[in-house]
Amino acid sequence: SMLRSFVEVHPSSHFPLQNLPYGVFRPRHKPCTQPRVGVAIGDYVLDLAALAEAKLFKGEALKGGQCFGKDSLNEFMALGRQAWTEARETLTTLLSAEEPSLRDDAALRGKALFLMDDVELLLPASIGDYTDFYASKEHASNIGEMLRGKDNALMPNWKTIPIGYHGRSSSIIVSGTDVVRPKGQLKPTEADPVCAPSKLCDFELEMGLFVGVGNALGEEVPVDEAEEHIFGMVLMNDWSARDVQKYEYVPLGPFGSKNWATTISPWVVTLDALRPFRCPAPVQDLGPVLPYLQEGDRHTFDINLEVSIQPAGASEATTVCTSNYRYLYWTGNQMLAHHTVTGCNMRPGDLMGSGTISGPGPEHRGSMMELSWGGKTPMALVGGGERKYLEDGDTVTLTGYAQGDGYRVGFGTCSGKVLPAK
Repeated sequence: SMLRSFVEVHPSSHFPLQNLPYGVFRPRHKPCTQPRVGVAIGDYVLDLAALAEAKLFKGEALKGGQCFGKDSLNEFMALGRQAWTEARETLTTLLSAEEPSLRDDAALRGKALFLMDDVELLLPASIGDYTDFYASKEHASNIGEMLRGKDNALMPNWKTIPIGYHGRSSSIIVSGTDVVRPKGQLKPTEADPVCAPSKLCDFELEMGLFVGVGNALGEEVPVDEAEEHIFGMVLMNDWSARDVQKYEYVPLGPFGSKNWATTISPWVVTLDALRPFRCPAPVQDLGPVLPYLQEGDRHTFDINLEVSIQPAGASEATTVCTSNYRYLYWTGNQMLAHHTVTGCNMRPGDLMGSGTISGPGPEHRGSMMELSWGGKTPMALVGGGERKYLEDGDTVTLTGYAQGDGYRVGFGTCSGKVLPAK
């Protein structure tokens, strides 16, 4: 029979008992309260620090759950698989419809359960380092075709390497934070470069993977052990300024075009919650897969993704893209194996972006640059108007979920509004 909680959860909710994603929050009506770790259940947030105080975490690896009184998930993530399993099993039991210890303890419920609307959600982790990959064959092919023509769309190295670059962790922000249109050097055709606000502001539909357990400098993480190191996933919007990018990206890749903002969703969905949604990953037939990237159990996850744009003053949003995490050519396990094959040390809270997740059809294109094909074909908006790129006042919202039988394991939303350049 299906797992049910004593907390009422609507079938379309992203946060049933099967999910139990982790985040960091503080109550709105007590602004002086220290941020702490919580879990989403239906329309509520369960305060894990309060459960730890009530001595409800009895597992050996969790050490009483002291890690839940912290303002980031880093300490909990660093404890590793055994602690993650203990926490999930304890929370599944405590929240289940049959278990009286929390259900029938009114005082503890009053202390530990907050309505989602009554809390402020913060960044879930202290992110030391952030790497952005380029793992979608369709996205890389679309961008490559626009820049270099169809015959040279994919660079030869893309076919054997999960390509990535080191991003900027200081400008990673939580969903709901406004972003300011960036300025940068733009190069008009046949004229000198100018420093001006970007005219080609874009979103990128991505997912982020949080590293839990790190590795020592000089050691690599084997591809088939990668999931012991990956704690969970979030939605991610890698905001991009395409005109800045076009002028700067040769020879060292994106810099100012990407460093101004990256938005992530507040709830980290664990790989344990995603396990029922494992599915085969795309066949890798573009080039040789080197031994360190060959997976014994190659799989990905079936996660439906969607992006909408709502202009300032518009009564409704327009869905501009639907995609799926399973389209990615390179898996998260391959990304981590490649990142560490050099001996690069990953640390708890490090974030790996997947790169834009585009798919085979035009409706699966995960950026405005692809949807408008470099600004050539505008997208019509519900209620009139059109878009080639993002305009000031536009709110971009990413959402995603894996569909179970009568329930959803979802990621909530990842949204931000574009403000005018300063």
